[in-house]
Amino acid sequence: MTHSFASSYDTIILGAGAAGLFCAKFATQTGAKVLVVDHAKRAADKVRISGGGRCNFTNMYASSDNFISANKHFSKSALARYTQWDFIDLCVSHGITYHEKTLGQLFCDGKSQAIIDMLLAEARGADIALGTTIDAVRHDGDTFHVTLSGRAVTTRNLVVATGGKSIPKMGATGIGYQIAEQFGLPLTDTRPALVPLTFAPQELDWITPLSGTALDARVTANGTAFDEALLFTHRGLSGPSILQVSSYWRDGDPITVNLSPNRDIFGALKAARSENGRRQVHTGLGTIFPTKLANTLAERLGLSGNLADHSDKALTAISDALHAMELRPVGSEGYRTAEVTLGGVDTDALSSATMEAKAVRGLYFIGEVVDVTGWLGGYNFQWAWSSAAACGRAIAASR
Repeated sequence: MTHSFASSYDTIILGAGAAGLFCAKFATQTGAKVLVVDHAKRAADKVRISGGGRCNFTNMYASSDNFISANKHFSKSALARYTQWDFIDLCVSHGITYHEKTLGQLFCDGKSQAIIDMLLAEARGADIALGTTIDAVRHDGDTFHVTLSGRAVTTRNLVVATGGKSIPKMGATGIGYQIAEQFGLPLTDTRPALVPLTFAPQELDWITPLSGTALDARVTANGTAFDEALLFTHRGLSGPSILQVSSYWRDGDPITVNLSPNRDIFGALKAARSENGRRQVHTGLGTIFPTKLANTLAERLGLSGNLADHSDKALTAISDALHAMELRPVGSEGYRTAEVTLGGVDTDALSSATMEAKAVRGLYFIGEVVDVTGWLGGYNFQWAWSSAAACGRAIAASR
């Protein structure tokens, strides 16, 4: 790694994250001069913190169905030509051991630093300039002129791998979007995704005391549902199911929460009633939910008395309310905690085969800056690997 760099390169890659470093692996394969630039002092900081420090580096089931984009077909080409199995093979070749946590999510057995070390080893043919600012970019019709920390550098190819706006404390900025706009590329609306949802005070009155309580739930937003864990927090709701639907939720929309997707609440309450009708309703709910949650739900639904006092019709009403609880978030925790940015550079302006801008030869956009956003669970890393491979290979082939 170097902080110094030459005055001319075949390719400059803006961003030393997952996509940028991986692109350098391919772009350098024909001996081209490649520079990777980042304003951070360390490469791949988001890789380092991901997956609780173990890096959920891909998903066994990754396909275009797991991505959100204005053009749902755009990701197919890159994902098909560099698959999760290709990346897994690379990890194995570097001696990285891994395990499946849940739903095809693959994590390192050790620390995420192993993935960073692999990326740096694979990108060793490139110069890497960290702690370097991108001051200006222009194109004279043939060559890109980039000013980096006050120094002028020229390049034939410019790759924008700057990520989105998520987690600004780690240095995230919107510079990739600014470069796209400078060159006339359209953007789709950007917003925080894979992010906890927040609620108004009247909802927080009953949610906040449950902070730390988790259970499996089915959460639905705008017709898309996820069956994963839900977590009550002092600000609202989090956990994988909430993070997943946050990508589909829009301001003002309700979400529907099925608090018991794998067990029929009516059947469980009816069984509890026949077993001991003198039990309180909240005690009956305690056979299905954690005690604290059961008590809160009984209070919220205005339930009192013994189970024996409740007819089948009354138990059905309780069951229906808890299998389809409608809640209305007032917002999200925003980019501060969002794992990714939804939206970005409009895919209509890019080649799905090479990630090159159709209107500006030699200008490429890869990774999170593009309007391709994966589900939670390693999908966004796979998009970084696949889009970087498509771009890097195209650059190598164009020499």
